[in-house]
Amino acid sequence: MSPRAWPGGIGGWQVPAAMVTPPTGTSLQRLAEQSWDRLQAGSVLHYEAERWTGQELAERVRRVAGGLREAGLLPGERVVVCMANCPEVSITYSALWRVGAVATPVLFLLSEDELRHVLSDSGAALAVTTPEFLPKLLAAAAGLPTVRGIVLVGEPMADRGDLSARPPLLPFAELETAPPDRLIESEPDALAALLYTGGTTGRSKGVMISHNALSAAAWAATATSYDEELSTALLPLPLSHAYGLMVSVMGLHAPGPRTSVLMRWFDPAAWLELAQQHRVNVSPLVPSMLQMLLQQPLEDYDLSDLARLTSGSAPLPRQVVEDFRKRLPHVEIGEGYGCTETSAIISTSPRGQVRPGSVGRPAPGVEVRIERPDASAAALGEDGEICVRGPVLMSGYWNAEQDTAQAMRGGWLHTGDVGRLDEGGYLYVVDRIKDLIIRGGYNVYPRDVEDVLLGHPDVLGAAVVGCPDKKYGEEVVAFVQLGEGATVAPAKLIEFCRQRLSAVKYPREIRLVDSIPLTSVMKTDRQLLRAMLARGQAASRQAT
Repeated sequence: MSPRAWPGGIGGWQVPAAMVTPPTGTSLQRLAEQSWDRLQAGSVLHYEAERWTGQELAERVRRVAGGLREAGLLPGERVVVCMANCPEVSITYSALWRVGAVATPVLFLLSEDELRHVLSDSGAALAVTTPEFLPKLLAAAAGLPTVRGIVLVGEPMADRGDLSARPPLLPFAELETAPPDRLIESEPDALAALLYTGGTTGRSKGVMISHNALSAAAWAATATSYDEELSTALLPLPLSHAYGLMVSVMGLHAPGPRTSVLMRWFDPAAWLELAQQHRVNVSPLVPSMLQMLLQQPLEDYDLSDLARLTSGSAPLPRQVVEDFRKRLPHVEIGEGYGCTETSAIISTSPRGQVRPGSVGRPAPGVEVRIERPDASAAALGEDGEICVRGPVLMSGYWNAEQDTAQAMRGGWLHTGDVGRLDEGGYLYVVDRIKDLIIRGGYNVYPRDVEDVLLGHPDVLGAAVVGCPDKKYGEEVVAFVQLGEGATVAPAKLIEFCRQRLSAVKYPREIRLVDSIPLTSVMKTDRQLLRAMLARGQAASRQAT
């Protein structure tokens, strides 16, 4: 397959000639139509015991779109989608885009209060959910005047409680009985998705993603990873997360048929069973999933067809990569980097071009600048804030012009991450600016300490945060999860770090925990760890 050059990013990329779709300039619903015509019945989706061809899914999308229009949904209206992974999630997204509406995905793990904030802030007209999350969604939507109804995928449970003053239910199955709807063409810069951030520092904000931005991100990911040999993918990522949403849209740009295996949610043992059963070639994951897989008997499964794992959403510890190489030497692990505000992609490591410790090179069409605190450009190899511009960028924050202006200073998105570029254009992510620990005037990045701790044979997980300290301003504290049967003492781990880190960096306190807490998107929950430290300090003061 002859490549062709794409002039974006640092140094340019070699893009497969089979990539026939443009990165931008068309709507997602038009791309879907083109994909269905191009691939016809060749693409297949497996979900639990069910199987659908691309054409069967396309027919469902057209009918659901018709049902949504009959239900009164208008172009531009927002629809909250609160479901665990299932085919109906992607069907709903495509149907919403087909009628010109805006998908507003939310994780089903959100609390009732968090759901109510999203419903209210977005002004959602409808919500789509499944029976197990219906009571929470009904309670969250109660009394909100904009929510006209809730679409239910599946049969309702017998006891739904008091439905007074709550939106009426609309069965998803009834939507599918409607005649196929005509396609409504959205402008490429129209809003396609409204994705709410995690809200770890306050109320979550809506990130506005256009058709162009989501298409550009999915095109870049497809163009830099497309390989005819990687034709069967196992998808455990939540489709409600930016990373999972972008991966699901990649299929619209795929030059050839693909087989996808969708998981309701990630389970390491089930992942291995599915990878073996379906002869999986590739799977997108996050670091915590990779760490969970390492705790499984990988050698007991036939993973001979598995060629590549891609990691994103959070920094990938080098020890995890090394452990995988030892146990599955034929599997390449490529790390990428992105955030919600960039439609989940900034950089990527294409097959055969992985550089250890790096998150790859800026994706096609994406520019990366490393910025000093004074807003000047950093030199190669110098740490600074990672700033980004290109077609993948958000349109802004929903109803938050001041926050948008602050994040998009000078026309560049300021990510809040610290990183550096090398002479080859490869990007290295050091840490989050807000997670930086300043001990006695010196900068300590948690990831540096965590990588050392994970190199200890008894350590299964590690998370480092700063603790207020009268003498040094902040002190380095590590939370450590030991492997099964391990009994190493915290003092031994501190000494292990002291021998491998500078006097400024090594932790003075290590707390053993049963497990490292994770957020709903499986990132280390540093906010909870800081709260645990604060509670411990308060208890100590009371005791004295």
